[in-house]
Amino acid sequence: MKTTKFLMSAVIAATLFLASCKPKDADIQAAVQAKEPAGITVVVAKGDVTLTGEVADDAAKAKAEEIAKAEKGVKSVINSLTIKPAQAPVVISEDTTLTKNVADATKDFPTVKTEVKDGVVILTGEIKKASLITLMQHLSALKPKKIENKLTVK
Repeated sequence: MKTTKFLMSAVIAATLFLASCKPKDADIQAAVQAKEPAGITVVVAKGDVTLTGEVADDAAKAKAEEIAKAEKGVKSVINSLTIKPAQAPVVISEDTTLTKNVADATKDFPTVKTEVKDGVVILTGEIKKASLITLMQHLSALKPKKIENKLTVK
């Protein structure tokens, strides 16, 4: 009888000891999050790690998953990271094309004088406040490098 109680106590003690040795989700989450780059969110539930956020490319996505899998106590990794879309290059119109298009865009504004130099449209003269927004929208659509507004608004 004493032996049975002793064995039961030993089994309970061993179970508690082994259960307490297993890393907790919060500890796993903190360890993985500390190793991951900024912008990646780590969530851990029952040893399963979920990664979310944006990364630059497939290599960064694979590396983030590898980091998570290497942590002690991780059962599986759900990689929900997305890859940032590539940014389209900025297109700036050539001066000759820009000069012609600026002249067309400003033909309805006789008090506005324009100059184009190295992709920059320089505006001088006078304009009514109500017309300024329309003019700026037309000029912005032409894709200049910059618009220098030196207009006097009436």
